[in-house]
Amino acid sequence: MCSPTPCWKCSCIAEPRLSEPMRPATNALKPLGDGTTLPIMAGAVIYIRVSTKEQTENLSLPTQLRACEEYCRREGLDVLERFREEGESAKTADRTELQRLLAFCRTNKGRVHFVVVFNLTRFARDKYDHFALRSLLKSLGISLRSATEPIDDTSTGKLMEGVLAAFAQFDNDVRSDRTRAGMKAALELGRWVFLAPLGYMNAPRMLGKSLMPDPERAPLVRRAFEEYATERFTKQQLLQQVTAWGLRNRRGQPLSSQAIGMLLRNQFYAGIVDVAEYGVRGRRGDFEPLVSEDNFYRVQAVLSGRTPSLAPQLQGHPDFPLRGFVRCESCGRGLTGSWSKGRSRYYAYYHCRPGCRGVNVTKARLETLFEKELARLQPTAGYMRLLKESVLQIWNARKESARADLARAARQAEAIQKKLDRLDEAFLFERSIDIDVYDRHAEKLREELTLLRIDRHATEIEELDVEGILAFAERVLPRAADLWLQASLDQRQRFQQLFFPEGMTFDGRDFVGTAVTTRAFNYLQPIEGGNERMVDLTGIEPVTS
Repeated sequence: MCSPTPCWKCSCIAEPRLSEPMRPATNALKPLGDGTTLPIMAGAVIYIRVSTKEQTENLSLPTQLRACEEYCRREGLDVLERFREEGESAKTADRTELQRLLAFCRTNKGRVHFVVVFNLTRFARDKYDHFALRSLLKSLGISLRSATEPIDDTSTGKLMEGVLAAFAQFDNDVRSDRTRAGMKAALELGRWVFLAPLGYMNAPRMLGKSLMPDPERAPLVRRAFEEYATERFTKQQLLQQVTAWGLRNRRGQPLSSQAIGMLLRNQFYAGIVDVAEYGVRGRRGDFEPLVSEDNFYRVQAVLSGRTPSLAPQLQGHPDFPLRGFVRCESCGRGLTGSWSKGRSRYYAYYHCRPGCRGVNVTKARLETLFEKELARLQPTAGYMRLLKESVLQIWNARKESARADLARAARQAEAIQKKLDRLDEAFLFERSIDIDVYDRHAEKLREELTLLRIDRHATEIEELDVEGILAFAERVLPRAADLWLQASLDQRQRFQQLFFPEGMTFDGRDFVGTAVTTRAFNYLQPIEGGNERMVDLTGIEPVTS
């Protein structure tokens, strides 16, 4: 039996005496929780993080760093690097310093054995992200440690880590729910809680409003609504106009066709907050509207086609103003134009599209025939006087009809609004209906109210159109042919659209059929459905060629 002191005669190792404690050798190994051993001065990196920029100004980061360094000293870990994440969310792994940490661990594989964090909420707030990062570190031979929580590589430590990671996600979900509830409450009060839309800027809290007009873009957005409400522009033409004015998005790029359409449809510019995903509909905003409600719904009436647009679909070649406006009788497609080379010079022709040879006429002949059509519509002085009287009579009758329609629309809108108010009362105060019933009926009523407002403004537009007939008739009709000859390409095509809104048909020799003429001539007919008889046109027809 060997003595309790080291024995040189056999291979056994004697136990040390109680009075003589064993001292670790310089190459001793420190046991880990999973049964493995590492050198006493194992390498570690520290990762600390705060979620907001404001937290970087307090003691959060220094406190975290001090606790992590103290943990490393206590555990005998050599700190190789420190990573400070300032104002980054823990929801994703797309963090600058975390990416640097992972790159450092990868390039220093074998030197880094631990990643030390203050607690697991500083590492990741989503349990799936947590274990994905944990797995990546494990593939590099690195363990995760918390300076304030009992986690390690033992079964108990892993269980505790899983529980803490789940609680971190729970905490994040609770914060998210509270934030969303707070945002919804603010939206219900008309406060805008997101990035300001084009034409606005997020306002400082001291102003008491959530938004204020952008001094550069707001006038351009307002002008875009005003111009489109006149019906003189298509959306594409308006897009060209706002681009020429200098309207740009936040990235400094011109607006797209989709963006201008969304802008014109957005009732936010009329001061109405509507965010479906938060269940907030039709709330009056706490900010200044860029567009009046009347003008907004006037634009919606034009967009929805409830009022005919006066904007022609321009064909851009200045040499062929009738291109696309005159159609081929054979195939029904709009004519195009081109120059053909003769022996000594070029000749201009209007002709049909490839695949049809129904029309091939010189530019001079077709435009001369069109001038004659305009001249045929030029009224005599007597015709002009009676036209003026007829328009006045019909104008007065239409105004009365419009007033009646507007009064009826106002009553219907008031009735719908009362239904909405009763619905709100039943849901919010009486609690007699659930959220599903409320949403279903509220959506339907709001849709009816919006369509009614659009129709009401379409009626107002029609009334304003009639008001312009007298000036149009007196100044344009007697000189239509001369004005067309002297006008620019854009003006010519607008004349064509005004006089013949549906274009004209040509058979290769002459215009055929009865072209639909401008509304100025239609107003000479009796009011549809009425029993009054307007002026007799016999003997005062427009002069013929």
